[in-house]
Amino acid sequence: MSEVPAENKYVATHEWARLEEDGSVTVGITDHAQNALGDVVYVELPEVGQQINAAEEAGVVESVKAASDIYGPITGTVVAINSVLDDEPEKVNQDPYGEGWFFKLEPDDVVELEELLDAEAYTEVCDEEEH
Repeated sequence: MSEVPAENKYVATHEWARLEEDGSVTVGITDHAQNALGDVVYVELPEVGQQINAAEEAGVVESVKAASDIYGPITGTVVAINSVLDDEPEKVNQDPYGEGWFFKLEPDDVVELEELLDAEAYTEVCDEEEH
């Protein structure tokens, strides 16, 4: 079973979002998603200052198997990107909820986070996909 940290929120497209103490929201892909993709070889991230809308494409993650779009879990402005992934995209596989994060958003409305899936609901989505 894939790791699904309870403190994060999730979307059915396999992105996670975590509210940080400074009010920003860190975004990445889930352990389930990185497992399905296989070895990540490239990540295309949005630019700092870019407006991201919920459920709209925000970047691309490529693996030896496939390329997959990254979607914004909520609406906001990109305030940071994980530039480490330029040289070490494998961090996404090694630590998807830690060093493998993609970008940070300044949310337009933090209430949007409450509308996302909790860990239990996201686990159900993954279970349904596997059956």
